[in-house]
Amino acid sequence: MQTFGWPEALFIFRAAGWTLLLTVIAFAIGGVMGGALAIMRLSRIAPIRHFASAYILVIQSIPVLMVLFMSYYGLSIIGIELPPFFAASASLAVYVSAYLAEIWRGSIQSVPFQQWEASASLAHSPAQTYRYVILPQAVRISLPPTVGFLVQLVKNTSIVSVVGFVELSRAGQLVNNATFQAFQVFSLVAVIYFAICFPLSRLSRHLEKVMNASRSH
Repeated sequence: MQTFGWPEALFIFRAAGWTLLLTVIAFAIGGVMGGALAIMRLSRIAPIRHFASAYILVIQSIPVLMVLFMSYYGLSIIGIELPPFFAASASLAVYVSAYLAEIWRGSIQSVPFQQWEASASLAHSPAQTYRYVILPQAVRISLPPTVGFLVQLVKNTSIVSVVGFVELSRAGQLVNNATFQAFQVFSLVAVIYFAICFPLSRLSRHLEKVMNASRSH
């Protein structure tokens, strides 16, 4: 048994860095996928629209933990062995893509229909309509819920410990198992989570206030 001190605290801080890196990678990859899915969800081509709808429905209907199990343990059955970090990143990216797709799809559809008509009257192509008219307005609307979802993603990274990846929560468990000083250990873990999530929560509220995302224009 050892005492909780600076080396143990440093180990937890390093694990917090891995948590942040995992969040950034999952959010970046999931954001790209989610943007594509949001556009596909609004496509006039029925097979594309149905595929996006089915993907979103399936991913949102199962726990992200099951996605993690399938990517880490399921792929190993067919001979694909993913390191824990890659399996965790891929699983969280899939989870992020489904939810961001719906957030962004709703933001696009909330742009008044008159904006679409005005763009069509200027002979804009669909791509030009999205680029110059719809997406700039949709981004303003979607920023607050997107940042709010990012807060949830930071906290959901704690589940990846089940595949052996040491992130912030898992690091706290390991240090607690070695020191048996749960109050000090998990107080530090909680403070780090708070230091990460609280500014993001405040940013979400600030964006909602500044951009008047809840108002119709």
